[in-house]
Amino acid sequence: MAVVSVGVRPRVVRDLPLLAVAVVWGSSFLVVKEVAEPGTVVAVLVLRFALVLPVLGAVAWRRLRGLTAGQWGGGALLGLVLGGIFLLETYGAVHTSATNAGLVISLTMVFTPLAEAALRRVAPSAGFLAAAALSVLGVALLTGDGGLRAPSGGDLLVLGAAVARTVNVLATARLRSVRGVDALALTWVQLAFATLVFVVASPFAGPSPLSVAGSFDAAGWGLLLYLSLLCTLFAFFVQLWAVRASSPSRVSLLLGTEPLWAAVFGIALAGDRPGPLALLGALAVLAGTEWGRRTTL
Repeated sequence: MAVVSVGVRPRVVRDLPLLAVAVVWGSSFLVVKEVAEPGTVVAVLVLRFALVLPVLGAVAWRRLRGLTAGQWGGGALLGLVLGGIFLLETYGAVHTSATNAGLVISLTMVFTPLAEAALRRVAPSAGFLAAAALSVLGVALLTGDGGLRAPSGGDLLVLGAAVARTVNVLATARLRSVRGVDALALTWVQLAFATLVFVVASPFAGPSPLSVAGSFDAAGWGLLLYLSLLCTLFAFFVQLWAVRASSPSRVSLLLGTEPLWAAVFGIALAGDRPGPLALLGALAVLAGTEWGRRTTL
């Protein structure tokens, strides 16, 4: 009789947490639209991160004490960039559809390899360039709703967030001060300084976080906790685990399904109804980003 080791798990079981992260990230654009309004974006971001920081800080305390001044500085710089990403992404999400936001942000998967190739002065492969062109065409059809209209302000903000994500990825890889730094400690520093950005901006950007928190009913608090605990805390811990339990390529492929889930939630729950050409654009974005990701694995 064969003995099956308890430590050996089917690949599909190991993939489920990563797939769950992609699902909650895809749903986050719809949740943001429900919990935040244009005038409360910054306050909601303060509350979202304030709920996460104490938990992460308690876990990372010993590792944080070991960071040097240079490592704190590098993490702070990345945190400022991260703050900009969330501001652009969240403001964009409340000004466009959940489907558009999830699909436009997926262009990060195209922008990052292109930027990296430019920095290394290496020409991307013909296959990747074709995938990038397909993705850009798809976004043009999607945001123009199949016509010749210019993208909305929300679409452009999310596009800016995709560019900022690319900057963040490249900066994380190239900043010498953060190389080899414990991932948990570095993430806490980034989140802390991103939260500082929101706190500094909050007096100039609508009602205070406390007043917004007081205005939430049970449903509002449930959505905020969903963003904090699942879309932020849970997603972070799963990524840390996945780096050790799976291959980077597999992690990339599974998390890359985020835009698909954003479209599913937007169409099924938010009532997004893209026209025929816009729907074709959405499919082109999904196909182009998936093709581009596979050519860079």
